[in-house]
Amino acid sequence: MTTINATINTALAKRSQVIYGIVLIAVGLFIYLVFGLNTQAGLQTTYGTNLAGSQALPIPDIVVPAQMTVMLMAGIAVFFGAFQLARGVRSTGWLIGILAITFVIAFLTWAAQGKSFNLTGMLNSSFVSATPIALAALCGVISERSAVINVGIEGIMLMAAQAAVVAATVTHNLYVGLFAAILIGGLVAALHAYLVIRFKVDQIVSGVAINIFGVGFTAFMGSRFLQKSGDMLNNSGVFPRISIPGLAKIPILGPMLFENNIIIYLMILLVIAMHIMLFYTPWGLRTRAVGEHPKAADTLGVNVYLTRSINVIIGGVIAGLGGAYFTIGSVGRFEEQMTNYKGFIGLAAMIVGKWNPIGAFTSSLIFGFADALQVKLQILSVPIPSQFLLMAPYIVTMIVLTGVVGRAIPPAADGQPYEK
Repeated sequence: MTTINATINTALAKRSQVIYGIVLIAVGLFIYLVFGLNTQAGLQTTYGTNLAGSQALPIPDIVVPAQMTVMLMAGIAVFFGAFQLARGVRSTGWLIGILAITFVIAFLTWAAQGKSFNLTGMLNSSFVSATPIALAALCGVISERSAVINVGIEGIMLMAAQAAVVAATVTHNLYVGLFAAILIGGLVAALHAYLVIRFKVDQIVSGVAINIFGVGFTAFMGSRFLQKSGDMLNNSGVFPRISIPGLAKIPILGPMLFENNIIIYLMILLVIAMHIMLFYTPWGLRTRAVGEHPKAADTLGVNVYLTRSINVIIGGVIAGLGGAYFTIGSVGRFEEQMTNYKGFIGLAAMIVGKWNPIGAFTSSLIFGFADALQVKLQILSVPIPSQFLLMAPYIVTMIVLTGVVGRAIPPAADGQPYEK
């Protein structure tokens, strides 16, 4: 049996080696044929490294020869593809990184040939766009680590966004709006937990019901009250940008990481705190235990129902924070369905990140980059139909979920009701 398993694993590794090698070579040829041959010789691409209004120390822009850079990216992709076919690299992360970097650099260099592309602004926009996705992903991580699926994140975020702007507008206090969003998120998640844990309602059905209710309720409240009242209920303003002294002066990274509003800083702290709590504390051990083997955890004295309920409510609080970002953290007003499916993309980021807070955050950056890229490309007047540019975040979501990052294995008891 051991010999058979070893043979199967060797065959699978060889197959993966060939597939990744072929994909890298194909990407290299695509870069050469589509971008390289359509890049004019003699033109340069300028990558701006300074952001207007930022405290970061100014540095010179990066100027590269467009055609040579594109050809270099094509050559790198083909080289590593051939190396993969010949020798093989076990770490798929490196291969995916090479594939993504060569393609993105080639694409941006081709798109901005003869023009200036603000690299720092792009990175900053990507980080900001990734914030609600990351918060949705963290909600999914904390819920599913305790084996409760919550697909109602989109609805929770939508209701929290509306609650935040109304509360902040009425009280003229953004922090009251933030508290209202968190409270709504926790209450809706508590309802979900009560239904699926106490009454063992199908978790997917409960989540879908929350989404449907969230869309309908916010649309009704918007048309019935917010539109008629004008700015009396729907004009909260937004949290001011907070610059961290010293760190905000770091070129490129300063504007992205250290010149943001409080919700973005809270997101960063939540990623770090959740990772530590899940993997380095007794609470995290109990959470993972009820997600993997609830009966064994119950035998050791862990209250499975209580642990799951607390985790789902914590997830709802995090999703509520994500909802607050859309209004009091971004535009200061509420619009119907303004979450724009970020809750579902957050679930995709959770899966790609393999139910790990840091992995989910990293995956969110990928989706945030795709979201910000389609806006920047429209500004550059790239010869790609705007409809395709708007599809970019969702196309990336489908690509990464097809298994390009490897098989993602959820907690063993994920989605299964517990019978004591």
